[in-house]
Parts: sequence; structure tokens; C-alpha cells
Amino acid sequence: MSVHYTLNLRVFWPLVTGLCTALVCLYHVLWGSWGARAEPPDGVDGGFPLLKVAVLLLLSYVLLRCRHAVRQRFLPGSPRLGGHAAFSRHFREPGLSILLESYYEHEVRLSPHVLGHSKAHVSQIVGELVRAGRSRGSPGLIPGGALALAFRGDFIQVGSAYEQHKIRRPDSFDVLVPLRLPPLVALDPRSLGEELALAPAFRSCFVCALKAPPSPSGASGGHWLRDCKPFADGFCVDVRGRRHLSAALVLRWFQSHLQRSLATVRYSLEGRCRVTLTPGGLEQPPTLHILPCRTDYGCCRLSMAVRLIPAVHLGDGVFLVAPPPPPLSSGLLLELPGGLRSEALWGVNTARQEQKLLSWLQERAAPGACYLKCLQLLKALRDLGARGLDSAAATQWGRILSSYVLKTVLLAVLLRKGAPGQSWDEEHLGKCLEELVQFLRDCLLRRHTLFHCVLGPGGAAAEVGPLPKVLREAAPVDLLAAFDGHARELAAARLLSTWQRLPQLLRAYGGPRYLARCPPPRSQRTQGFLEGEP
Repeated sequence: MSVHYTLNLRVFWPLVTGLCTALVCLYHVLWGSWGARAEPPDGVDGGFPLLKVAVLLLLSYVLLRCRHAVRQRFLPGSPRLGGHAAFSRHFREPGLSILLESYYEHEVRLSPHVLGHSKAHVSQIVGELVRAGRSRGSPGLIPGGALALAFRGDFIQVGSAYEQHKIRRPDSFDVLVPLRLPPLVALDPRSLGEELALAPAFRSCFVCALKAPPSPSGASGGHWLRDCKPFADGFCVDVRGRRHLSAALVLRWFQSHLQRSLATVRYSLEGRCRVTLTPGGLEQPPTLHILPCRTDYGCCRLSMAVRLIPAVHLGDGVFLVAPPPPPLSSGLLLELPGGLRSEALWGVNTARQEQKLLSWLQERAAPGACYLKCLQLLKALRDLGARGLDSAAATQWGRILSSYVLKTVLLAVLLRKGAPGQSWDEEHLGKCLEELVQFLRDCLLRRHTLFHCVLGPGGAAAEVGPLPKVLREAAPVDLLAAFDGHARELAAARLLSTWQRLPQLLRAYGGPRYLARCPPPRSQRTQGFLEGEP
């Protein structure tokens, strides 16, 4: 995907002013040292007052140019924002388009330079850790180590930072760490989408029974069960009379193996950064914290958190991950009907297919399409809506409107139209954002169903390439099915309230101070949600 660089006026003009001031100071020092050796005759002007007048004129010109550039950049009706006059009642209000664009530039947009440095640093550190984990193997866990899990040796970077729609700061990343199964073990994955006795929250999960791999020798099932018994005892649980790979046991092994691997590479990393590993227990994957070293004088000294997610490859770039994503992981050890055990549940990760889908849309998009910018603003709108909520309400709000849900909303809207056409041009940014908000609200109110964009017969399989059979035959997954109707209605009300109060929120939380003088909208209606108001 193309990355567009824009001039940050808030940094550029102060930099020019500082440079001019430095030149004046340098001239003053040089003139003073020369004047000490050769004082001018009485009545002769040494020239420095004239230079000060010239510098003052130059600074006045710079300030006027700065004001003119800002007015031209954000003036309603300019080519950049000319289409906002056709946006809804809110975007017909004077000054609101200025607030939206300014909020994006100052609070949402991520510096490509800083993001690139952060991704490269994460890739280097995680690469060393994974290679150390592969070389260590699993000593002592299972006698002989032949039937142990192991790191495959590579890692896969997923999430918004690698899809060009991350916002604010490049300080959190997700990385899949694929695991290698023993040669004697194969998996028989199965979707739980048809298990009607399960709560809707669990129907997007998978279970993985063990089976014998295809063998030309035709070994009997009894011999295979006996041979793989050490692996089954260490990593599996019984579900309906069959041994199933346990996400909880795999996650526990993964965290301890990472700790041993980190001890191996910690010394070699001391000169570049400080690295610590925080176990996530049975509900979250472990997090690798990368802190800048005091001797690191790089231009992007950021503290970063990297979630390392154990993954089992199913084929065609699809992985099962442990634990399942929230809110499923919060009930990882619950008893389920039908003889199922929640510790055997796995989530599915189709990040590779989603990246292909975004690339497919990018190839067919009109030049200047702003759909990724709309997604970034939709995330920012969610964050604004969380302000003023207590911790429990904010957590529920963030789970319902997760980044994955918001990305799926964008993909669903785009796929309904085939590709981002001229209607997604930058000049229609406000209208496109309103369309996403309206579709999301309809999904929360059950007017539309927000299906997973890849799973099931209705997924975008034709655009993303081949999929494993178990995914093609899986039942469609409603991403909001895990939440009850009351929570969804509250979220929809909060979303509408946030949208209606957008001008006030943008003035309060974003942009330079000179934009606070923009005229307020005529409508000041507000609507509460979850007992909290920003």
C-alpha cells in the first residue's frame, strides 16, 4: 500500500523560526568578537540594529505565511475538503470540517517514519527471541523431546500497524509465533458454528482432535495411540472420548518456553534495549515489553508492547490461536454443554487473508481513496466515546467496538459496493465516515448482521485465495453475537451520542488552540449512555 507523507506545519514553522533565531545569535556572537578588535568610530552604526529590524520583518513574514497556509489548508470549500458541504447536518455546520481534519492531522495520523522504525525494531528483537526458542527446543518436557511442541522458527506480524490503519502511537504490536507439531501428530479441526446448544459467543471457536497422519506403512491405530501418548498427556484434554489439543496447556508451555528463550538472548540485547516478558495467564497471551536503553540515542525512543500469540497452522495461511479472543478468553475454564471443555477451544486468525483482501481493494480503488483514513477516524471516534466512562463500562465499550469489529465494518461496506470508487475520494471523507457510523449502528441494533469477512460460504474467498476446507464449510460467524441485546442497544445509543457531540469533543480533545475559535454548531443536543458523559 502507498504511504503519503504530508508537511506537518505545527513542526515546520517553529523549526524555521528557531533556525532564524540561531542565525541571529550566531551573527551577534561573531559581530561582538570582531567589534572587540575593531571598534567603529563614534557616530557610525555597527549594523546590528539594522539586522534586528530585518530579522523582525522576516519573522513577521513567516508568521503571516504560516497563518495563510493554515487557512488555505483547512478552508471549507478548498479541494481538500470541498465535499464536506454535502455531508449531513453536522458537517454543514461552520468550522466542523476544519475540526475533523485538524483532529486527524494532530491526534490520529501516525508518522510513517516513526512507525517504520518501530516495526523494524520489533522485527529484530522478536526474530532473535524466536530463533533462540527454536534452537532451545523443549528439553526436559517430554522424554527424548521427539513428541514435543517447538517453535517453527518464523513469526508473522499482524494487526493494524501492518495494514496502514494504526492510530496515534506505534507502541503496541501483535505477532503470531507458529508452533511445529511432532511428525507423529496431525490435527482434525472442527468448527463449533453448528453447535446450537452452545452460547453464541462460543460458536466462532474451533476444537482440534488428534489423529494419525497419513502413513504409507499403514500402522495400526493402537500403535499410534501408544506412540503419541506422551504428547497427548502433556498437551491434550479429553473431549467426547477423543484427545483434543488444549489451548490452555499450549499457552502455559508457550509462556514458560518464551521465558527460557528470553534468558538466552537478554545479555545480547542489553546494549540496544531492555526487554521484559509479562505472562498473560490463561486469558491473555504473553506480552514482550521493549524499553529503550539509556544509551540509545535513536530518533524514535519509544517503549513498545508486543503480544506474542502462539499459533497452529491449518494451511493456506490460516492459524488457530490460543487463547480465543475476548470475550471468549474470560471464560477459558468454564464447563460447556455437550461434553465440551472450554480449555480446548481455539480462536481462528485470518490476518493473511484480510491483508490480501485489503490489497485487492487497494488495487481496485480510485486514486486518493480515503477508506483507511475513515477507519482511523472511526477508531478515534470510538476512543472519544469512551471518555468519561467508568472502567467497567469503558471495557465493555471497547470490547463491543473492538478494532477488529471496526475493520470488519469497513470491509463489509466496501465489499457491498465491489470496490472503493469515486464516492470514497478524500473530498467525501465526512460522508464516508457517516456511512460507516450508520452501518455500525445498524449492526448493533440488529438491522444488519456483521459477519466475519472470511469464514463461511458468504466470505470473500474468491478475493483472498484458497482456504482450508474446515473454514470454507464453517457456519457464518456473527462478530457481535457474543453480546446481549441490552449491551448492544446501549452501545448504539452511546455511538449516536458521540456522533452528535462530535464538534464539542473535537474542540475539547484535539487540534491546535487557534481552532477553538471555530463557531459552534447550532445543535447542542446530547444523549447519555452507560451513566457517563465526557
